Amino acid sequence: MPFARIDLLKGKPADYRATLADVVYHGIVDVLKAPDGDRFIVINEHSAENLVYDKNFLGFDRSTDFVLVQVTSTVGNNIDSKLAFFKYLSEELNSKLGLRPDDLMINMVYVDRSDWSFGNGEPWN
Repeated sequence: MPFARIDLLKGKPADYRATLADVVYHGIVDVLKAPDGDRFIVINEHSAENLVYDKNFLGFDRSTDFVLVQVTSTVGNNIDSKLAFFKYLSEELNSKLGLRPDDLMINMVYVDRSDWSFGNGEPWN
């Protein structure tokens, strides 16, 4: 059951942020194979001094449009689905928002079902 965090600099309009969330959600459901409706996404906007990233790390050319997507999940924990998810986000965000592939960083964190509580303080079994 994925949970996504999207971090970017302040200043993008609401429809841009909504499209970011929609693309990430569809990648989670369509590529990582989470159940439809498993939509838990937080978007954090930061001032320039609070979103610190190296503009050229590993040879990339990052701009102020930099977006960091982190997904914590129990699904999609194999190399093929991870690579497909990375590619999907890069292509869809470029197509829908004009986000350059150099400006997208993705981090996947895999956890056990026992690491989740969806409510009532009870673990998900």
